[in-house]
Amino acid sequence: MNLSSTPRYEAFRQEIRAFLQTHGHRSATAPTAQRPPAAALAWQRLLLEHGYAGRTVPREYGGYGAAPDVMEAYLITEEFTRAGAAPPLGNQGISMLVPTLLELGTEAQRREWIAPTLRGEVLWCQGYSEPGAGSDLAALQTRGTEDGEDFLVNGQKIWTSTAHVADMIFCLVRTEPGAAKHAGISYLLFSMKTPGIEVRPLQTMTGHAEFNEVFFTDVRVPQQQIVGQRGEGWKVANATLKHERGSLGNAAVTTQRYQELVELMQAETVDGTRLIDLPVLRDRLMRLQGQVLAQKCHGLRLLTAAAAGEDLGLAALVVKLQGCELRHQLAGLAIDALGELGLLMHGSPHLRAQAIWQERYMFDLGLIIGGGTAQIQKNIIAERGLDMPREPRLAA
Repeated sequence: MNLSSTPRYEAFRQEIRAFLQTHGHRSATAPTAQRPPAAALAWQRLLLEHGYAGRTVPREYGGYGAAPDVMEAYLITEEFTRAGAAPPLGNQGISMLVPTLLELGTEAQRREWIAPTLRGEVLWCQGYSEPGAGSDLAALQTRGTEDGEDFLVNGQKIWTSTAHVADMIFCLVRTEPGAAKHAGISYLLFSMKTPGIEVRPLQTMTGHAEFNEVFFTDVRVPQQQIVGQRGEGWKVANATLKHERGSLGNAAVTTQRYQELVELMQAETVDGTRLIDLPVLRDRLMRLQGQVLAQKCHGLRLLTAAAAGEDLGLAALVVKLQGCELRHQLAGLAIDALGELGLLMHGSPHLRAQAIWQERYMFDLGLIIGGGTAQIQKNIIAERGLDMPREPRLAA
């Protein structure tokens, strides 16, 4: 990883700044677990056009078609953060399904789904976890029974983020019941408007329903809508999980939140003293700053390795665990710094930032569980990354 500046990169930095100066007023964010508003979709299209979103996705699939370049990625993130501009959309379809299709999808699937997904026009949800198959995902029981050229899907999924607003689902279904536990699973794509699908929102402690239960009753799915080979969905699922864990630990999001926390502590005061000038709070902030910088540099390390086609190994396994816990700590400092104001929720005239830190604190706690609990992540790091022995299993 070489972050030294060159005239080419300095020119690219100035190009980004000029773009943000001209178009920054159009920046718009997309609320969590909702359909992106028109302004966020327009911002996404503008970013795609200029190569600040989907930068390395081939043009024939709706991306910008640039070659991977660690320094360019670094500069885009840095300048957008500096300007306080909304980053590109980063939902499940964009962050998880698009790279999976680029890696393992058919040409027809790439051409049909990647471009509208990148533009935010098609929203996806992920049908993985089930009531009896969460941490042990391979224990899933949702089944696809062959019926002519289709599967009839029956079963249940749970903790399905954004299912209540999604257009499509990428779903793990057991299509070969006689196969071994990790075999016989297929990775299907189908519309959430297919007859036989029922979605029941689950309200969390944030007061919102980001997650859902999803029930399938004789849902007809063409067999050709499999990603990868029939019965080899576990391989595809793990490719998606790799991208999910990377997106949950996205250093750009963490850096932006750290900057927002700094601004909060600079603006809020106690008895005329800025929060950032209180030694105890400033010390906590500086400790978190060190972790944010480490995560940022680690992300660049991963980009460098990926661009070179190197095995990311242990370096990739720690991202989700560290990233989710760090975001929760940032929100925790914001809550503590606000004192009694940090306990308020919607409806109070004394709210700061529309209670965004309170919501993040509770939502980010859930993300520590989502995509594989912290305990599961530690087991994966130990066994796959550090080659430590598995914990002995007691005889039944």
